[in-house]
Amino acid sequence: MNPGVRREHEMTPMDAAPSRRQLLMCGLAAACLARPPLASAQSDPSPKPLELNTASRAQLESLRGLGPALVERLLHARQQQAFEGWADLRQRVRGIGPALARQLSEQGLRVAGQAWQDREPKASTSAP
Repeated sequence: MNPGVRREHEMTPMDAAPSRRQLLMCGLAAACLARPPLASAQSDPSPKPLELNTASRAQLESLRGLGPALVERLLHARQQQAFEGWADLRQRVRGIGPALARQLSEQGLRVAGQAWQDREPKASTSAP
């Protein structure tokens, strides 16, 4: 038998008391639970608008759905000429479909100040 180790029935009330570390951890956990959660970008009903024609690479890559390759294509096309709208963007940049356009717009992306609309205006086909 190890002389420095007490058996459970030999423990004193001081041995059973929580350690300073245990008390600190409980206090920390209680403080975290009592604190209101931080607002996240997903719970924000109106994300801050981000204009595609002026956004930085880092801002574009921060959007869900835009990876480095697609951001590179966006920046290259924008360098040639500013985007006039969502229809222009979708025509000039491969990989931007209606679902992604909707997702990006919901995150605040704007093209020439416009939010995505599920129904794109069709080009006029009537002759003058």
